[in-house]
Amino acid sequence: MSATMEARADERILQTSPLRKLLGRPELGSVVGAIAVFVFFAFFADSFLRASSLSTVLYAASTIGIMAVPVALLMIGGEFDLSAGVMVTSSALVSSMFSYQMTANVWVGVGVSLLVTLAIGAFNGFMLTRTRLPSFIITLGTFLMLTGLNLGFTKLIDGTVSTKTIADMEGFPSARDVFASTLTIGGVGFKVTILWWLALVAVASWILLRTRAGNWIFAVGGNKDAARAVGVPVTRTKIGLYMGVAFGAWISGQHLLFSYDVVQSGEGVGNELIYIIAAVIGGCLITGGYGSAVGSAVGAFIFGMTSKGIVFAEWNPDWFKFFLGAMLLLATLLNAWVRKRAEAAK
Repeated sequence: MSATMEARADERILQTSPLRKLLGRPELGSVVGAIAVFVFFAFFADSFLRASSLSTVLYAASTIGIMAVPVALLMIGGEFDLSAGVMVTSSALVSSMFSYQMTANVWVGVGVSLLVTLAIGAFNGFMLTRTRLPSFIITLGTFLMLTGLNLGFTKLIDGTVSTKTIADMEGFPSARDVFASTLTIGGVGFKVTILWWLALVAVASWILLRTRAGNWIFAVGGNKDAARAVGVPVTRTKIGLYMGVAFGAWISGQHLLFSYDVVQSGEGVGNELIYIIAAVIGGCLITGGYGSAVGSAVGAFIFGMTSKGIVFAEWNPDWFKFFLGAMLLLATLLNAWVRKRAEAAK
């Protein structure tokens, strides 16, 4: 065989067709699913296509998407975080109680909350890498501890299960503008969380696709032992991923606080499953090593369309969890089919 023929046979220099590239995208299945859900509710809910309805859907999607993005990166890295839901509440509680008890500018409480929340994420990552226990066990333990701390400290400091209002404290209006304001575009109000969500998707996509850290995330999710053997800093990568989830929890927690100016200590329980569902619907594999930030955004958008579409269609909201579970199964099956087609096309 000539050198030219050998070169043509070398897969590393073969041109990849646009169709193969499309089939290889993790978020393809979720995009197809999102289009189907959109068309479905556009047909069955008369008010679904209104601009105000779109604003409501995007807001619901953004509150999930802000957390779904870092959770997706963590899942690509091969791990879970079952403490993500209550960590949002912990972040809000720290901001509120520190500001109120210290009679400080609320921005001081926001800064302290960031440090505390990042420390929780670092703790999860450190315990995971040091003990080598499954992330399910580590973060389940953190989930239970945070649930108890949230309730215990709130009742100890404030005497009730909710925090005191901080709406009259210095810095509250500016903090609310950053974390919970409404932007009016064309007469329709859009929550600032949508911008936070889109920014996180853009940054996470850049990290995954354009940086060495992104290669490390895919490597540790695919096979951490092989990744360590070729020099990938597995410990640092996993701790960083957990701190990324903590950063998302901090943003969500501040939005929770500055939207209502008080926080209920029992909130957030169960939301971690919704974040994981959004990431899985978006194409992330449970086993790690595969997925995208854009896919998690599409998964969150599907969640937003479903949760609000049922309301716009005037259906019984009790059916929401059924639709969410059905979409999870259908999206997982569709993603698996797309992956098989992509592998067969190679």
